Amino acid sequence: MELIDTEAGRYTARRLRLASAMGEGIAVIPTAPERIRNRDSHYPYRFDSHFWYLTGFSEPEAVLVVVAGPEPRSLLFCRERSEEREIWDGFRHGPEGARERYALDATYPISALDAEMPKLLAEQPVIHYPLGADPAWDARVMQWLNAVREKARTGVAAPSRAHDVRALVDEMRLVKDEAELAAMRHAASISASAHRRAMRAARAGKFEYEIEAELLYEFRRRGAQFPAYSPIVAGGANGCVLHYVFNDAVLRDGELLLIDAGCELGGYAADITRTFPVSGRFSAAQRDVYALVLAAQRAAMGEVRAGKRWNEPHDAAVRVLAQGMLDLKLLSGSLDETLEKETYKRFYMHRTGHWLGLDVHDTGDYKRAGEWRALVAGMTLTVEPGLYIRAADDVPEALRNIGIRIEDDVRVTEAECEVLTAEATKDVEEIEALMRDAR
Repeated sequence: MELIDTEAGRYTARRLRLASAMGEGIAVIPTAPERIRNRDSHYPYRFDSHFWYLTGFSEPEAVLVVVAGPEPRSLLFCRERSEEREIWDGFRHGPEGARERYALDATYPISALDAEMPKLLAEQPVIHYPLGADPAWDARVMQWLNAVREKARTGVAAPSRAHDVRALVDEMRLVKDEAELAAMRHAASISASAHRRAMRAARAGKFEYEIEAELLYEFRRRGAQFPAYSPIVAGGANGCVLHYVFNDAVLRDGELLLIDAGCELGGYAADITRTFPVSGRFSAAQRDVYALVLAAQRAAMGEVRAGKRWNEPHDAAVRVLAQGMLDLKLLSGSLDETLEKETYKRFYMHRTGHWLGLDVHDTGDYKRAGEWRALVAGMTLTVEPGLYIRAADDVPEALRNIGIRIEDDVRVTEAECEVLTAEATKDVEEIEALMRDAR
């Protein structure tokens, strides 16, 4: 176990697992390119998640190569040290520094990639890389393969097969290790603090973007590098728009405010949604709908444990929500009919969760061989039922434009799931007390 007792050791262990899963051949995993925002201004750089998972290396212009076999090897191509560029852009590890810092078998300048790859590909039976992820990379890989094929008359063989390396890494990423869980708990704690701050700050007459600013301030103040996704700060009817991101409307008394926001820390995402009254007190109708969504979430969480199937939390939430829609006179008929005909989808149209990790909608299949996959201890996911009651003539007036979603991040265990985001205030009485004390 000594191998994984250090940060570099953890990444080395992951690369060895990848090499074992490959069995044979060579894997090529590039990091994300830098993106121009406008003219010569870049977007804040964010590495590729698969590359980061296997290296922990955060610089752009880098490519990891993993060679499988009896003695697996890990090679990195990265930028060279440059006094001039480091004056402008900051520190670079360079090949020598990267080899020592990240426990790699060999490192090369990124400028040598096209010259070295045909040599590395020679006599390998298969190449694993992110097939189709970037047409430019597809073309570059073909250039390398063609360079090897040109030597066929000398007895040198090129890989005859190409596999998508993401399929292997996706499976590895599904179950989080203790270091990953620690980062996710920290991100969840920061995000929960931001949601409490937003509840304290909300007032009628403020704009949604003012509350968004409170979230972003708390993320950065607590050390998070970025929001994990564009925050949704949706007042009133905007809460019925699932991916509302304009965040420019004024908040009004009597309306709810739905906030879906989480930070990214060390590459790992949190994803929390809370819904609360702008005035600080729920109306009777708002309270009824909120209690229904919360009951659905609790029913779903009760189905999150090792051995359960992926669909079981969703099915439990849908059953509670569907019965609630009937009780609220949003739908008519029997529960069985509502479920069979899926008429509930008018007010609840999305799934109850998704994988969570280095990506907000993290990697991993939800079905395998046509069957919903079984949950395994260490998987992390969201549980996020909601109701979105848009105004319509057949909707009771008191329920119109009520949009509520309650979302938490959980870890699968052998028994009751661990709620990573439990610090985010959720119960009606606690929300009202928090907002009352802030005023």
